[in-house]
Amino acid sequence: MSEYSGVKNVDGIREYRYFAGGEWRSAKDNKLFDVYQPYDRALYARVAAGGQAEAAIAVDAAAAAFPAWAETTPAERARLFFRAAEIVKRRRAEIAEILAVETGSTISFATFQQDLVAATIEQAAGWMYLPKGEVLASNAHGTHSIGVRRPLGVVASFTPWNGANVLSWRAVLSPIAAGNTVVVKPSELAPISAGLILAQIVEEAGFPKGVVNVVTHAPGEAGAIADVFFESQHVRVINLIGGVKTAKMLARRAGETLKRTTMELGGFNPLIVLDDVDLDYAVRTATFGSFFHQGQICLNTRRIIVQRKIANDFLEKFTARTKTLPSGDPRDHATIIGPLITPAAVKLVDDRVKEALAKGARLHTGGVFENQIYQPTILSNVPSDAAIANEETFGPVVIVEVVDTPEQAVEAANRTLYGLSSSILAGDTWRAFELAPKIQAGIVNVNSPTVNDEIHAPMGGVRDSGWGRTGPESLKEFQDVIWISAHSGQRQYPF
Repeated sequence: MSEYSGVKNVDGIREYRYFAGGEWRSAKDNKLFDVYQPYDRALYARVAAGGQAEAAIAVDAAAAAFPAWAETTPAERARLFFRAAEIVKRRRAEIAEILAVETGSTISFATFQQDLVAATIEQAAGWMYLPKGEVLASNAHGTHSIGVRRPLGVVASFTPWNGANVLSWRAVLSPIAAGNTVVVKPSELAPISAGLILAQIVEEAGFPKGVVNVVTHAPGEAGAIADVFFESQHVRVINLIGGVKTAKMLARRAGETLKRTTMELGGFNPLIVLDDVDLDYAVRTATFGSFFHQGQICLNTRRIIVQRKIANDFLEKFTARTKTLPSGDPRDHATIIGPLITPAAVKLVDDRVKEALAKGARLHTGGVFENQIYQPTILSNVPSDAAIANEETFGPVVIVEVVDTPEQAVEAANRTLYGLSSSILAGDTWRAFELAPKIQAGIVNVNSPTVNDEIHAPMGGVRDSGWGRTGPESLKEFQDVIWISAHSGQRQYPF
């Protein structure tokens, strides 16, 4: 098998097929769609434009593979996981380059993703040995009662373009570790990074045919593939990493077809800065949390809520540091701010910044762009009716809000329908720790940025940030509990 299985070079442009049943396949009529580089909008690759027929082939392949995979021993599954991790390590630099070119991820973040992917796969190998159930109490004498966890069947995973490589693996590892098979539908904005690379690796690692399948599609054609997922009796779970708008549509359809859902959605993540904080540390933390990956990940800091006593000093230092962040080609190791994913993404960010300014917001730095690079932007005095004050905006823009007391800071942090990540920075760690449970978010970080993740931790959101958790806790999302009871002797009946 070649290092680039499923791809061929045609006139200097790579052409990718989709992956189903352990085979690389062309879409019907050899239909392809174009993938463009965010940095310079140059054509990067052409990818199979799948539809209902391709999705059906993938679902059938996953269904056929399920019975055998569900019975595979923990040792064999773990061996496959470790092989996959070794391949990721071997291809570290190459995959990082693909991420930088296809998604605009800076090369430092792209390389970090590979290290995180390898570590995640290795940790997930151990999940195979976690308890598969529990012994239950029984009121009937002589009865042994147990709850046994069993895999569900086929899981349909929707993977995003941002943090594409990490999140594509996250959407696959828990389901297959739990004994399910998976069909991945990657974002059309990053089909290679969000799915096809994963397919290459599981093939080389020797996973059985049909355990992991990847179906790609052209822009605007996701609905046809989703139709197959919802109509198939084999698909038991819809697993989404994406946005609220998509989640609401999928949840509505899942309700109609009685399919389970697990959803990791966006965030409007607050960073609270209390007045006893080390100011330089607060500035460094805010800069990283706000502008990491150009503000294009769900954990980015969107609002900074700072106590009035230190607000002016914080804003002055934060603005000065932000102005020093270098922008440019994401493949350049010096670049901190790379391009946004599409011209439409740039326009959305710019429109929302301009609307806020028109309504009276103050601009401290940024608010301009060239090509697809939007300069890191700090706003204050943003009115509550501005879209950017209420809706997640995927870009390097952060709002600073001033409050008088820690209690007001918590109240401000909870003034949103989102609830993914949050942070509190304080000199007195215990003071911040006491405030933490009052914040309505799935993740509360004390003296750490909102961009914070541990592989084994139950990361996930509340309210409009979704439901379900990552890490070993997530295995439950992809399993049924079967109650088995055995009575030694004869039961007595009333008639």
